[in-house]
Amino acid sequence: MVYQPYLLNIILVVVAYLLGSIPTSVWIGRIFYGIDIREHGSGNAGTTNTFRVLGVKAGIPVFLFDAFKGWAAVKLIYFSNYYIPASGDYINAQLLFGLAALLGHIFPIYVGFKGGKGVATLFGIVLGIHPYSALIAVGIFAISLVFSRYVSLSSMIAGFSFPVLIIVVFETTTISLIFFSMIIAVLLLLTHQKNIERLLNREESKLTIKKNPKSNPKNGT
Repeated sequence: MVYQPYLLNIILVVVAYLLGSIPTSVWIGRIFYGIDIREHGSGNAGTTNTFRVLGVKAGIPVFLFDAFKGWAAVKLIYFSNYYIPASGDYINAQLLFGLAALLGHIFPIYVGFKGGKGVATLFGIVLGIHPYSALIAVGIFAISLVFSRYVSLSSMIAGFSFPVLIIVVFETTTISLIFFSMIIAVLLLLTHQKNIERLLNREESKLTIKKNPKSNPKNGT
């Protein structure tokens, strides 16, 4: 009986990883457009590249489901009655499940471990754990995107705002959540290294959304 919670956590971590591994953009591209999204545009299996290559009709469901993966992984905590809600251990377990889903999104087992950068999934994780800070971060992202039109820059700015919101605005005292918020900022830097280089060289593409993509685009733009 002592080991039952640990065994359950292992099972839920595996479930969270498999959930996060669902390659939404890859499957939508293959099923409805006959292409592998990773062979076009930026080569990234994420929301931004889906908008650019496949358009709004594909981009919106990709974003929503990728965010849902993170949110649903966090909510796997409901399958365990071992933790006291809002306690430190409760939040730690949520973060564990969320990180497993994020790893699944970045390294999806179903399609050769080549996935996206995880921004939408990160949003879902934060939304599930601390919804107020997530919604404020979305507002910051939207404002930055309106003025800059750089998705990468806006994502990094929103990511850096998260630890500020957690620590300064909401005065969170849960160490794991504070640490997680800092990891998000660092992780976004690591996954956007090429974008940072292009931004510094003024070569980064601004957001343009394809309205009527071809069913089988060949040029990769």
